[in-house]
Amino acid sequence: MITLQKVAETIGWTTVGIVLLYGGIRLFDLLDPIDYREEIRKGNPAAGIIVAAVIAAITAIVVTVIISP
Repeated sequence: MITLQKVAETIGWTTVGIVLLYGGIRLFDLLDPIDYREEIRKGNPAAGIIVAAVIAAITAIVVTVIISP
């Protein structure tokens, strides 16, 4: 049986992960002078690849931080 405590912990760590991921993406947006949203709207596939790579990298870091003992 799943206890209420386990469900609360899962929701809590999920919230922490989402906040860290969002913060990392916002920080990248602030530090990089290129407007990737505009470039993607123009049809630039390289901008989409860069944004996807940044999201994957930040996600890997957040997951590692959350899972590490």
